[in-house]
Amino acid sequence: MSAALAVRGLKAGYGGKHILHGVDLDVPAGTALTIVGPNGSGKSTLLKAIAGLVPALDGTIQLGDTPITRLDARARARLGLAYVPQESNIFRNMSVRENLRLGWEFRPDRRTGAPLSYKLDEILDLFPEILPHLNTPAGLLSGGQRQMVAVASAMMLEPRLLVLDEPSAGLSPRNASLLFEIIDRIRGTGLTLLMIEQNVQLGLAAADHGLVLVMGRVRRTAAAAELAADDTLAELFLSADRRGAPAQPTS
Repeated sequence: MSAALAVRGLKAGYGGKHILHGVDLDVPAGTALTIVGPNGSGKSTLLKAIAGLVPALDGTIQLGDTPITRLDARARARLGLAYVPQESNIFRNMSVRENLRLGWEFRPDRRTGAPLSYKLDEILDLFPEILPHLNTPAGLLSGGQRQMVAVASAMMLEPRLLVLDEPSAGLSPRNASLLFEIIDRIRGTGLTLLMIEQNVQLGLAAADHGLVLVMGRVRRTAAAAELAADDTLAELFLSADRRGAPAQPTS
């Protein structure tokens, strides 16, 4: 199976300080990979480096057959990499419909491909929970609904790879479960998915493969179900926290 995303020897960080120390990972096309690890292990830095928001200090990133290591975030988005950050991922003063339209505007084929109305109907089939709120300012929605709008807007791009940074962060258990039901629907479309998730069991249940990142290094990769059933995973997190994690931003 070909890789939708291939990362080799990736080093990245802030202010000249490395947070990632030679990360390798592959996401086969049509599969989902969830990255888990202790706080401060570099998970968000890894996703931002893949999305083009943090520069790679060394190593390579390839989207399908295209090297993207030196491309900026906008160019990566136009190639089909859709990144949904943990925070500030919607325009609160704009309606839900306007937020979704912005996602569609990044499509390189928006003038020649399927019309906006067709894509909007397709996305709302995946996100029926936001249909009644299309004309509501996104900032007035609940936290769970706002996350749905953020992911739906990214889906309007019709991405080759959807990257989610802590999608359940700050959500109630009910809203987190509802959001992951939608993520399961997205997986059913055959889209390739890469995410990090604070709720380890929830995140691994939504993936084919799992990767454990500890202090900027890959500690383990395995089938998601195998990792979820591993009783030593919790101890791995605790021992890493006891050793201390980098103080730089970002889980």
